[in-house]
Amino acid sequence: MSDTVRQQAQKSLADVDQINAVILPEPKAATEVVALKDADAPVSAEIRKRMDEIDITDTQSIVYFGSGAQAELQTISQAMLTDVRNKDVGPAGDSLRSIVTTIRGFSVSELDVRRDRSWWEKLLGRAAPFAKFTAKFEDVQGQIDKITDNLLTHEHKLLKDIKSLDMLYEKTLDFYDELALYIAAGEAKIEEMDSDVIPAKEAEVKAAAENDQVMKAQELRDLRAARDDLERRVHDLKLTRQVTMQSLPSIRLVQENDKSLVTKINSTLVNTVPLWETQLAQAVTMQRSLEAAAAVRDANDLTNELLTSNAKNLRDSNKVIRTEMERGVFDIEAVKQANADLIGTIQESLQIADEGKTKRAAAEADLQKLEADLRDTLASAKARKDGTGDTSGTSVPG
Repeated sequence: MSDTVRQQAQKSLADVDQINAVILPEPKAATEVVALKDADAPVSAEIRKRMDEIDITDTQSIVYFGSGAQAELQTISQAMLTDVRNKDVGPAGDSLRSIVTTIRGFSVSELDVRRDRSWWEKLLGRAAPFAKFTAKFEDVQGQIDKITDNLLTHEHKLLKDIKSLDMLYEKTLDFYDELALYIAAGEAKIEEMDSDVIPAKEAEVKAAAENDQVMKAQELRDLRAARDDLERRVHDLKLTRQVTMQSLPSIRLVQENDKSLVTKINSTLVNTVPLWETQLAQAVTMQRSLEAAAAVRDANDLTNELLTSNAKNLRDSNKVIRTEMERGVFDIEAVKQANADLIGTIQESLQIADEGKTKRAAAEADLQKLEADLRDTLASAKARKDGTGDTSGTSVPG
């Protein structure tokens, strides 16, 4: 809501208090019509003034008796009620319903910034939840500003109409009291005719000459007819007064409805809309804070993760480096193993050499034995001289 509308709404509070402070007078009871004989001097003068408006010999004066004040009231009431009922109350109520509908249509659940966009939303290129919420908030804010401007206009019109209804109520109440004077005047005139005028005319008819009695009797009938017309007119005025008394609560009911509507509009402008805007702004701010806090938390988590990981890597690398630094050029175990392998190799070489020497010695003995056996065999062959050994003996050294 703009600052201008807010200031005007605050200013209207004084007007609302002023119209609510007005106390309209209550009408008198419908049966409370003061007769001429019981009226005080001022009221008695007013009743006689209205009695003078009645001309018994003029039917029109009886028919229209008391209609002047009624015509003036009808002109005022029709203009005011038509303007109030048909033009102002409906749109003002529509604007109130519009603002409620607009606010209810705004879902705070859409503030969930952690909600991921669906596959369909991504396909359609829809904004992320928080961006969409912010855009909708700005759109709703614009709608609320327009509606509050309209509500302020309706409030001013209704305040004007309520004051007009005060005047209409006062005029109607004046007409209600005026009807009481006309009724009293009519009843007094009827009583005067019944007690004085008609009996005098009856006596005049009886006293008239025979040739004038017909004319006098006709005058008496006309007088009695006029008296009956006046009685019917007074009865109509009594009915009109009763209807007028019923219209007074109707006017007050319309006025009270307007007052309630004005109070509701002003409360909406001064309290509801600012409160709604404040709460929603707080919701947006809190969501932004939550989003920022989540980012800070992620950063802190990453920092802690890096610290932990770096510390572990430092420990591992330090262990490797220090281990290598503390090692000699050759590991003692490697030297031991190499020395053992070398000793084993030497021993195996000596063993193999010994075994070879033994085998050669055995082979030498075998060779000597074979050679001896061969000489013996050849010698035996030469002794037999069978020719077989001649060739063979010559091939063996002596």
